[in-house]
Amino acid sequence: MLNLIAKWLKLAILSLIKLYQKTLSPDQGWFRALYPNGFCPYSPHCSDYCYQAIEKYGIVMGVYRGLRRVLRCHPWSKGGLDPV
Repeated sequence: MLNLIAKWLKLAILSLIKLYQKTLSPDQGWFRALYPNGFCPYSPHCSDYCYQAIEKYGIVMGVYRGLRRVLRCHPWSKGGLDPV
């Protein structure tokens, strides 16, 4: 039963990330026209990184790694390639 709840929670979180990417994301959503060179200095973008981390490490560790990445993403960061 707990495994089923974890799967549904993981699916819900991943669906929310996809919704964010398609709507509010400055790199992939409606506002991408405002940032022609992209907003996130990292590759993959922060939301893609979070999505991949949750798929690879599960909910708790994936969210933790995703939040760490989002906190590192600011205008003064060097950016670059940062795989999961």
